Amino acid sequence: MRFERSHARRTAFVAVAGSLALLATACGSGDSGSSSGGGSSSAGALEGRGPITFATGKDTSGFLPKQLAAWNSSHPNEKVELKELPEDADAQRQQMVQNAQAKSDAFSVLNMDVVWTSEFAANQWITQIPEDKVPDLGKLIPATVETAKYRDKLYGVPITSDGGLLYYRKDLLTKAGVAEPPKTWDEMLAACQKVAALPEAKGMSCYSGQFEKYEGLTVNFSEAVNSAGGEIVGKDGKPNVNTPEAKAGLEELVNGFKTGAIPKAAITYKEEESRRAFQEGKLLFLRNWPYVYALANKTDGSSKVAGKFAVAPLPGKSGPGVSSLGGHDYAISSFAKNKATAIDFINFMASEARQKANIEATSQAPTWQSLYDDPTLSKQFPYLTPLKASILGAQPRPKVVKYGDVTAAIQAAAYDSLNGTVAPDKALADLQTKLQSLITQ
Repeated sequence: MRFERSHARRTAFVAVAGSLALLATACGSGDSGSSSGGGSSSAGALEGRGPITFATGKDTSGFLPKQLAAWNSSHPNEKVELKELPEDADAQRQQMVQNAQAKSDAFSVLNMDVVWTSEFAANQWITQIPEDKVPDLGKLIPATVETAKYRDKLYGVPITSDGGLLYYRKDLLTKAGVAEPPKTWDEMLAACQKVAALPEAKGMSCYSGQFEKYEGLTVNFSEAVNSAGGEIVGKDGKPNVNTPEAKAGLEELVNGFKTGAIPKAAITYKEEESRRAFQEGKLLFLRNWPYVYALANKTDGSSKVAGKFAVAPLPGKSGPGVSSLGGHDYAISSFAKNKATAIDFINFMASEARQKANIEATSQAPTWQSLYDDPTLSKQFPYLTPLKASILGAQPRPKVVKYGDVTAAIQAAAYDSLNGTVAPDKALADLQTKLQSLITQ
C-alpha cells in the first residue's frame, strides 16, 4: 500500500492499550452505581481455609497452569481450581458481574482489569483487604497499587501492570536509513514513507493499534487524546472530552483510516488480531502490550519477525506519547468461602519470585519495582526500560463506578468516527453530553 499524506491532514498512529489485554463493556443493570447490598466488603473478614477457585480470562501464554501447580503442590488441602473465562475481557467482566449479582461463591479470587475496581467495590462485589495483609505492598510500583483502591481503601493486589509500547520493524527502518524510532506521529509517517520504497515493504501497512468496538478501543482512543494534550475526564472527576486537544487526537486516528496508513482491517483488530498481523509481516508499526514481545520473538516458525523488531515508547503529537495504564489486580469475591486461603494465594502469586517467573515465561509487565532494574531481566527483555517509562507516565482510564456504561459510550463515539459515520466534532460533543449524564459526583 502507499503511505499517503496531504498538507491538510496528518495520519494517526497512536492509540491505546488494553489492559490490557484487555476489557469492559456495558452490561445493562450490572453497571448500576448504587450498592447492591451483597456480601460484606468490610476489612478483616478474611476467614476460612480450604479449596478455592480462580476466575481469569483465557490464558494464551500456557504458563498459568504451572503457576497454579506450584501453589497446589505445597497446599494439598487448599488447592486452587482454575475457572477459565473467555479471551475477550468484556465477556470476562460480564460473567464476573453475573456471578456477583447472583451472590454465587463459584468464584473465589477474581483476575480483574484495573478499570473494574471502582464498580466492583462500590457494589460490594469484592472484599476490602487490610493493607497489613499484603506484606509486599510497599515494594510495588505505587501507580499499580492505586489501581486496586477505591476511596483510598484496598480491594485488590496488583499482579501485572501494563503500558502501551510501539513495536517496530527495526530491520526495515535501518535499511531505509531511519536511525531512531519515531517520537511523534509525523516522524512515524515519515518513516513509513521511506520504508514504502523498499521491495520488502510491498503489501505492508504503516501502523495499527486495536480498533474493534471493545475495551481496546477505549484504550487506543484515550492514548490518542492524552498524547495530543487532551483528557476524557479531568482531575476534578468531570468529563472534559469536547476540546481542541481531544479533537486533534481523534482526528489522527480518523485520518489514518482515511489515508490508508491504518489498514481497513484494523477496525476489526483486538490485541491478538493486531499481534498476528505484525508477526505475519503486515505492519511496520504496532501499538500493543508487553506480552507481544515473547510471542513475536518465538523461533518456532510462528513469527516472521523474530529478531527483526524492537520496541520504543509510544509517539505523540509533538513528543513522546502517553500510554493508558493497564494491568490486572487479584481481588476476593465478597461471596467466596475460604477467604484466608484466598489472600494467601494472592500473596503467593504477587510475590517477587512468582512475578519474575511470569515475566520470564510470558513477558507480561510485573508490578515489583525491583524487577525493572534487574540486569539479567533487562538483558533478556530490552523493552523493560521503555516499559517502565511508559507505566510511570501512563494515565488511568476514567475511575468511575459506572465504568461499563462509560467505556461503552467512549467506544461508540470513537468507532463511529473511525468508520466515517460521525464527524469527530459531533462525536466528541455527543460523548461529552453522554458522559455528563453517566458521571456524577
